Amino acid sequence: MSASRDDEFGFAPDYDAPVPYMQRTRDYYAAIGYTTAYRWAHYTEAPFQPLKKPLSQSSVTIITTAAPYDPTKGDQGPSAAYNGGAKFYQVYEGDTAKPHDLRISHIGYDRKHTTATDNGTWFPLPQLLKASAAERIGEVAPRFFGAPTNRSHRVTLDTDAPEILARCLADKVDVAVLVPNCPVCHQTTALVARHLEANGIPTVIMGCAKDIIEHAAVPRFLFSDFPLGNSAGKPHDIASQAQTLELAFRLLETASGPQTTMQSPLRWSEDASWKLDYNNVAQLSAEELARRRAEFDKQKEIARGNRAA
Repeated sequence: MSASRDDEFGFAPDYDAPVPYMQRTRDYYAAIGYTTAYRWAHYTEAPFQPLKKPLSQSSVTIITTAAPYDPTKGDQGPSAAYNGGAKFYQVYEGDTAKPHDLRISHIGYDRKHTTATDNGTWFPLPQLLKASAAERIGEVAPRFFGAPTNRSHRVTLDTDAPEILARCLADKVDVAVLVPNCPVCHQTTALVARHLEANGIPTVIMGCAKDIIEHAAVPRFLFSDFPLGNSAGKPHDIASQAQTLELAFRLLETASGPQTTMQSPLRWSEDASWKLDYNNVAQLSAEELARRRAEFDKQKEIARGNRAA
């Protein structure tokens, strides 16, 4: 259809749709020489737990894929290159009564369109504390939890998800808000959310990779059509972050059954061409693909060494 006809009907460009992260990832890794396609978790049904009490009486925790800053592990600052040395491999926890410096250098967020200068975009603890003070929720649970972004479905399903569940039960958590950042992070939180719901804890995922989350069939998903790394709202935009969390709360309250997706009305920008960039082999030269393969192999070795240690 001609551009003039698009204008006449008010159509958006075809690329202004949720980024197809699963296909982009398959094509990208094939282009840099990995010929075995990754198997994304796929379910057609999901467990579902309605709220057992109003949110205003509920204890709410956060499950994040961000990592605590460790100055011994190389550059983890804003715009840092992918840093395999900063990855973590066991569930960790943090005291929600204290501030935390969590970062995302260890995962594949959108480094072109996300500067990673505001951890409020991936760790909504400040907004959750405000919600508690305003009596929107009953309380913030005493601990939040870090979920490792394992590519292994088995490790996530058999080790990490049960460990997170055990800690949530120990804290008498009523509701869990899960916040992924990279493509595999979205799969990780989907599997954890499914496990929590199957064992009695209502969940909502706040994320940006719609295809991955819906492929895995989760109970509730708040979709923000933003670059990866901004699941909790726009950087340095407190109103955006507050609105994103409030939408997640409304979804918890209103979802009538599993696999309920709500889309945030917020737009990243009027120009949606950012969606064309992330791991898009059509826009990468052979030289750039070779450079990325070499860097990926290097970081994979660093991460493997950390895992063994």
